[in-house]
Amino acid sequence: MRRLFSAAFAYMLVGVASGLFYREFTKINDFPEGESTQLGLVHTHLLVLGFVVLLIVLLLEKAFALSESRLFGWFFWLYNAGLVLTTAMMIWHGSLTVLGQESSGMIAGIAGLGHILLSAAMILLFLALRKRLFAPKPAV
Repeated sequence: MRRLFSAAFAYMLVGVASGLFYREFTKINDFPEGESTQLGLVHTHLLVLGFVVLLIVLLLEKAFALSESRLFGWFFWLYNAGLVLTTAMMIWHGSLTVLGQESSGMIAGIAGLGHILLSAAMILLFLALRKRLFAPKPAV
């Protein structure tokens, strides 16, 4: 439970900091206001997928003891790896856009791997949740 709380808190801090980075980096580099860049999406991704989702999972852990399932550990590490990989590629791609440089297909490919990890982690979360929800009740 402490791991979930710490991770959610870390994503909240990094999410807020990424919004500040976006605003200042685009301003310093005279990036036209209103033009699209991946940097503008990092803030929301970190706050929603990191902070909010992990707070919800924390509530599920409190209610159903999800961490008693072996699958939960896999969920936690895959989810965090996927989110870090995805947002890192968004930062890289967005920074290149602001600097007026082209990004390669490699960035999109690595971001795609991050999305695959996130998807696999969500499946593991649901499997762990199902296991805890429908576990046979001990006889009294």
